[in-house]
Amino acid sequence: MDWRCNLAEDWGLIRRRNMPPILVLASSFTGSKLHIPSALQDKVSISEVSNASPGIIVCQQKEDEQVSGQIRKEAVAAKISRRETILRSSGSALMLAFFNFAGERPDYLGVQSNPPSLALCPPTPGCISTSEELNDPTHYVPPWTYNPPDGRGRKNPASKEKAMAELIDAIKSTKPDNFTPRIVKQTDDYVYVEYSSPLVGFVDDVEFWFPPGNRSLVEYRSASRRDAIDFGFNRKRIKALRQALERYGWESIGF
Repeated sequence: MDWRCNLAEDWGLIRRRNMPPILVLASSFTGSKLHIPSALQDKVSISEVSNASPGIIVCQQKEDEQVSGQIRKEAVAAKISRRETILRSSGSALMLAFFNFAGERPDYLGVQSNPPSLALCPPTPGCISTSEELNDPTHYVPPWTYNPPDGRGRKNPASKEKAMAELIDAIKSTKPDNFTPRIVKQTDDYVYVEYSSPLVGFVDDVEFWFPPGNRSLVEYRSASRRDAIDFGFNRKRIKALRQALERYGWESIGF
């Protein structure tokens, strides 16, 4: 039987033709070299291999060559960036099916009982919290005050209700690194927000707590669910929120 094989970057193009090929195999991409299954190496031209992006190898009988050529033409016309190609290739689609990038929501979130505080961080760098010790610069961050004594706290102190409204406004209007905030829980003294990344949906859990007392404090915690490394997203997010709140008169304690 005589075959012809081509590379197609978009499996959807093949499906939309409603003419499934006799044989479909996924190519893989390692470094800058495209690897072709050995059974097909003599069926794909050298020029196609050298110019191809990771995708799908389509093999059909020669009488279907016109359809295969149309698939290749449409794939070239729909060519996208290498990063998006990798994400949309068959190998990446399979990877996305196996891995849940959002991760599971931790079951220990919320105000802890003994002592009353937000949760501590795990021993990985993708977390910051006001509950940590001062001598832990990897995880410790200072709390905020919405009534600094040398600011509006002296002249026109805000109520906790007003400060909560200011915090909610800052959360909704501030999207550092294009993470999308979603308020999951809000009470009179606590806010829990999920921040989702724009590309593959990584999720960070961010909490804010107004502890009881007259000090007008706000504690917070920001942690990545995939917390081996967070590329500084948590600190940049908290900094952006603090800067937004400074317009209302908030300050960081000790900083």
